[in-house]
Amino acid sequence: MTAEHPTPAPSERVARPRRLVSTAHDEGVDAATAAARRLIDALLRAGDHTDTDMAHVTKQLDSLTGRLTERAPGLDERLVTMWQGEGVTRHDPVTGPENAIAPPLELVGEEDGSVQGVVTLGLAYQGPPRCAHGGVSALLLDHTLGVANHWAGLSGMTAELTLRYLRPTPLFEPLTVTGRQISVDGKKIRTVGSITAGGLECVTASGLFIAKQLPRPS
Repeated sequence: MTAEHPTPAPSERVARPRRLVSTAHDEGVDAATAAARRLIDALLRAGDHTDTDMAHVTKQLDSLTGRLTERAPGLDERLVTMWQGEGVTRHDPVTGPENAIAPPLELVGEEDGSVQGVVTLGLAYQGPPRCAHGGVSALLLDHTLGVANHWAGLSGMTAELTLRYLRPTPLFEPLTVTGRQISVDGKKIRTVGSITAGGLECVTASGLFIAKQLPRPS
């Protein structure tokens, strides 16, 4: 029998940080990553329809990439530092301030046990004209449902994710992404969520998660 997972009392939630993503800093790698996001958008906007010397741009980017690569730690070492600490990660492709492909989505935990965030997607996430790629919607929801499990108190790994695409998800306007854990049966966790725009549901999701975690690199 599936047992409803108890929602922590409001007094229990007050002691927990409601912000469920890392705060982006105005300096260091966060600032450089934000600049990289702007660069990605600028390249998409320009395409080949620009009088900018793209060969020169390429050389500048290659030079920067080379400098960063030369000074970067080894991959094994970096994987360890990525996973240090018990807080939220800074590198994931949905909320991570250190990841240039993250929009990024900012999620907060609500008193009713759900999580919610608002994000505006640009050209980098386009599928149909002026609309988000369906795979991007799946990425946002998979991550949000996982964060909802963390907020509810029992998290795990995705075993199954079912999506219903109700209408195109627009670019260039605020999207509200939500998630809520609805039940726990042993190690099986069930969670639901949605993406809405202008108050209308664009995508809904239901997920089955298994209460299991991979070991962190050390």
